Amino acid sequence: MAIIKTIDLVKRYDNSDVLKGITTEFESGTITTIIGPSGGGKSTFLRCLNLLENPSSGNVYFAGIDLTDRHTKLNDIRQKIGMVFQSFHLFDNLTVLGNVVIGQEKVLHRTKEEAIKKADYFLQKVGMLEFRNRSVKTLSGGQKQRVAIARTLAMEPKVILFDEPTSSLDPLMVGEVLNVIKNVVLDHSFTAIIVTHEIEFAREISDRIIYMEDGRIMLDATPKDLFQNPTHPSVKRFLSRFV
Repeated sequence: MAIIKTIDLVKRYDNSDVLKGITTEFESGTITTIIGPSGGGKSTFLRCLNLLENPSSGNVYFAGIDLTDRHTKLNDIRQKIGMVFQSFHLFDNLTVLGNVVIGQEKVLHRTKEEAIKKADYFLQKVGMLEFRNRSVKTLSGGQKQRVAIARTLAMEPKVILFDEPTSSLDPLMVGEVLNVIKNVVLDHSFTAIIVTHEIEFAREISDRIIYMEDGRIMLDATPKDLFQNPTHPSVKRFLSRFV
């Protein structure tokens, strides 16, 4: 069953189409990675899936609900679609624990006790429990991203969108964050859609890989088919850089 679906999705900036009519869907419980050259529309597409970017035309559906319908209560839907950003988006004035608790209390209306219990559970999952009382300002980039992942997990969404989660990290930190993502994604039943430039990671973790270029989906395939028999010339050229 498709939990997210797009129909003829277009995003336009200053008369230039960044997304050029994308129709696709994402099955519940699956892991999809989106790869392709920079500027191809990957992050824009991801941000349209929860309407952080408003499509210029077309439709986005979550569990059958049209998010582009002006009557849809977007805030209610966004509780079910978590997002991990490139630049963490943590509250610098709060501790690690405070960052993971605050959304649970204010959005999900959990009690402080419930929120702390859930926060500790997911901080443990990402290897950050020992830092729970530290200010996030004292953390490395990799540690901040792990806190951001724990914060998203603690909200227990149906879908998590990862927007190039390692792109702003020191190269030494990339592996640790990728391992955390791999472990938490494989250990839970939510749907994951991950924009990434980490090709081997995409090959290892994905049920499905989408290759995007010039605002279009050029290839949509299993990892085996995409890497062993890429049928589109652009995909072949792109993958040749990593061989």
